[in-house]
This record gives sequence, structure tokens and C-alpha cells, in this order.
Amino acid sequence: MIQRILGALVRAAFVILLVTMPSVLLPSVPSDTAQVVALVALFGAALTFFEYVSAYPGLIEFRDAPPFNRLRFGSLFITVLLLTMILRGTTTPGPISEFVTAIGALIGYVLDFPYSPVRLMLLALPEGSSLTDIEMMREAAGMSYLISLMALSIFLIVLRLGHWPSRSGSFNVWINLPTFDPTVGGDVVARLRRDARVNVVIGFLLPFVIPAVIDSASDLFGGLSVFNDQSMIWVVAAWAFLPSSLFMRGIAMGRVASMIMEKRRQAYARADLEQMPA
Repeated sequence: MIQRILGALVRAAFVILLVTMPSVLLPSVPSDTAQVVALVALFGAALTFFEYVSAYPGLIEFRDAPPFNRLRFGSLFITVLLLTMILRGTTTPGPISEFVTAIGALIGYVLDFPYSPVRLMLLALPEGSSLTDIEMMREAAGMSYLISLMALSIFLIVLRLGHWPSRSGSFNVWINLPTFDPTVGGDVVARLRRDARVNVVIGFLLPFVIPAVIDSASDLFGGLSVFNDQSMIWVVAAWAFLPSSLFMRGIAMGRVASMIMEKRRQAYARADLEQMPA
């Protein structure tokens, strides 16, 4: 119980650090914005703490199947940190911010081709944006996309070489998929595979859909502005993180479906052996 409480406290502390990082590292953050960020951080920390301190599952999936959630949170944390360093470098440049900006610019230029997700994010900027604004968006989008691809690649390596989610083959669907009810609907394997395909398809489409949604909403809320640093950080981070997260979720659910099918084959094989005459 003590270990569970400590683990929940550590996770809650990391959530607070993630949410407050841009407002702490960026200069000239208004006090009203800092107060709202602090409130959101406390809410997220409380939700995370009560989710992980409880013995029963709630909303977070794959609680008992590391490093799934650690990879997702780590990718988001690194994305927000590096985007904050890029924007911080515009006012207080330093060696680290310049190095991160250079990597983001390189990846951004490589991925900036017609109809690419990075090009669509550039098109989501307001009309009349300066060349500096376009360069900054390209650097942020390139860095975010690179981190999302690296997180997805690491998860595939863990899945392949680490026999995720369990070397022993045991997997508790109720704890790790609390929002999935195996008793409702048709066959569990068919439903898991269907949900896996849906997640992969949505994850593939989101990098193209999100810029279109931002551009469509610009008439009501204004275009995506690089002058609002925190808004830019969270929008670009979500643009790269959500598709990668859905890809990982779809792959994970497909893996669970394969494990259930393998268990069924083993059970059928044992039943056939028991029915064979001596």
C-alpha cells in the first residue's frame, strides 16, 4: 500500500511539472495565466493520484502494463520541454535552446513538403504571418513530430523484443482496459481488433485533420498565433502526441487480441489431447 501511494505521488508530481513547465520557463507570463495553469495542474495531479492510488481501475488504460503509459507521458513531457526551450530561445537564447532549435529546423525542413502534416500546420497560421513566425512553427512542428515517431518506434521495439505486455502471457483486461466491457457485444477478439483498427486509422488521419480544424475555427477564435507561446506549445504538442498515442493504443489492443487468440488455441489443444483415447 505504501509503495502504491508513493508511486501515485510521484506520478502526480510529474503531472504538475508537465503542466506548469511552460509558464515557469517562459519569460513574461501574466499572473492570471499562471494562476489558471496552477489550477489545471492541481486538478490533473489529483486525478492522477486518485487513479493510481486506487486498487480498482478507473479511466487510465494499461495501468498494469508498463512501459505503455510511461512512454506516452515521457513523449509528451519531452515534447513540451523542447518546444518551451525553442520559444524561450527567441528571447533568452542559449546553447541548449539553439541546439534544440537547429534540430527542429532540420526535421521541419525535411518534413515540409506538399500535403505533409508539417506543411498543413504552417498553412494553419494566420494570413500575413511573418517569415519568422513560419520558421518558428516549422521548427516546433518538426521537433514534435520527431519525438512522436521516436516514441512509437520505441514502443514497437518493446513490443517485439520485450514480449509486451507480459512475458508470462497473463493480462488482466479489467484492470488494463477499464472502459472496455468484454461481456457486451460479440466476440471479444473481434471487438478488440475492430477497436485497434479504428484507433490506427484515426491516429493516421489526425495529423491532417487537426490543422484543418484549426484553420476552420480561425474565423471564430482567431488563427493559431505564435505570439501566444503557451497556446502554441500545447496545440503543437497535442497535434503530434494524440496521433502517436492512438497508434500505440491500437497496436496494444491488437496485441491483446492476439494474446487471447493464443490462449484459446492452447485451451483447444489441451481439450483435444484430453479427449484422445489412451
